[in-house]
Amino acid sequence: MAQTVAQPTATTPVVPATLPLKAIAPWAVFFGILMLVLLYFVGAEQGATSVFNGTDVHEWVHDARHLLGFPCH
Repeated sequence: MAQTVAQPTATTPVVPATLPLKAIAPWAVFFGILMLVLLYFVGAEQGATSVFNGTDVHEWVHDARHLLGFPCH
């Protein structure tokens, strides 16, 4: 039985594609601002700093406030 051996061939090295910082920066800023807005609504949307009147936002994020350790009552 004859066995074949794979011979090495000359190939160009594989270079991973780079992602430029200019492409990532706008998305990072967008998601950073989005996270800050969500953190505000979960953590501080009630009382003196309230943007909306009433307790609707507080009731919607009530369990998240407890989960994240924010006191609310």
